[in-house]
Amino acid sequence: MIRYAKPTDLDDALALLGETQWRVLAGGTDFYPALGSKPLRENVLDINGLAELRGLAETASHFVIGARTTWTDIVKADLPPAFDALRQAGREVGSVQIQNTATVAGNLCNASPAADGVPPLLILDADVELHSLGGTRYLPLGDFILGNRRTALQPGEMVTTIRVPKSSAVGASNFQKLGARRYLVISIAMAAARVVVGEDDRIADAAIAVGSCSAVAKRLTGLEAALRGRTAGPALRDVIAEAQLAELSPIDDVRGTAEYRLDAAREIVFRAVMAASGYSGTETVAA
Repeated sequence: MIRYAKPTDLDDALALLGETQWRVLAGGTDFYPALGSKPLRENVLDINGLAELRGLAETASHFVIGARTTWTDIVKADLPPAFDALRQAGREVGSVQIQNTATVAGNLCNASPAADGVPPLLILDADVELHSLGGTRYLPLGDFILGNRRTALQPGEMVTTIRVPKSSAVGASNFQKLGARRYLVISIAMAAARVVVGEDDRIADAAIAVGSCSAVAKRLTGLEAALRGRTAGPALRDVIAEAQLAELSPIDDVRGTAEYRLDAAREIVFRAVMAASGYSGTETVAA
């Protein structure tokens, strides 16, 4: 027998998760399409009654995003420029109707290599708060998403918040997405960059992540190191062109070849870095 529950208290939700296996339902924008014409055969824990899990907050050390926070909430939020890439990505998550319903945590838990929200959160050094009856633990986002449709969630656990340390919410950021058309498209490649430019116009710090070019979105730590200390500007194209990008492992599929993805990743990384460095005229989405 399939069970359905919609608790209004987090402790009640965790108690249910501790009893048996449940499929957690939030926005449902991935859940329902995945069903197709198949009958539902899982217990459903609807967390839309948990008001405490929606919204953004600020503590002494972190910006905190509730698991039920929608992409529209992110787009409209008053956040520092370091979150600009996350806002830009939010505008690319399906249609406006999808953005009104789809949740940030759902985007992470779905664990698609093409999840728009992952690269912008990676460059912010975000971590994921996981609750269960046994307690609370925190995982860096890079450790939470393990592969295509795989996460580190353990039985009885649910994501409650995504946290961004204030020490990482500095500089400006930009998000670039390449698709076969301008709107409502799964990305061929995407990139997010956060750049801190010093008074001498040199890059003091850089954080870069690329999605859709490996089983999980990846930080390009080698390129980040190569950019630090460089003068911001068009000459950075050569630095990016020469980078190995060893963290990426693109594949051939119906949307593009591995070779094309790698070339595209270099171009959109350059655009994201330029825009985050304050250079205008950079497209936010390539098509």
